[in-house]
Amino acid sequence: MNALVTDEARSWIGQADDPVTVEVSRRDIVKYSISTEQTLEKYLSGDEAPPMFVAGLAREVVPIADLGPDGLAPASLVPELPLKRVMAGGVEFDFHRTVHPGDVLVFNRSLSGITEKQGRTGPLIFVTYTIACHTEAGEPVLDQKQTRILR
Repeated sequence: MNALVTDEARSWIGQADDPVTVEVSRRDIVKYSISTEQTLEKYLSGDEAPPMFVAGLAREVVPIADLGPDGLAPASLVPELPLKRVMAGGVEFDFHRTVHPGDVLVFNRSLSGITEKQGRTGPLIFVTYTIACHTEAGEPVLDQKQTRILR
């Protein structure tokens, strides 16, 4: 297979976005819990956030006009690659502690890998990101690995 991933693209591995800090409010937890049809009172009252509450918490809110054709905000940490169709490749979570109102969370996202594989219908490029979330005091909350597949 021809090398689709250049040394220039590989040089992006290890690069990171600026940290994102978010203060969790009881109102945010309650809104999320209602919208995701949670049934446990600790979530509905906002005393504790459901586990997946943290997954998209650091995402930037952008105007609809700024979204791409896939409905996503423009991506950061994306080197120039020859394959352009992006698909979700999976997400892995490792939860360390629950989230409560008043927690101040810090998210650090980095590009952790770019690999090329041959699929049934042609070449694929796997781009992997690592997101570490911890409290402002440094206590681990969540480690997340996201994979995007380009074809």
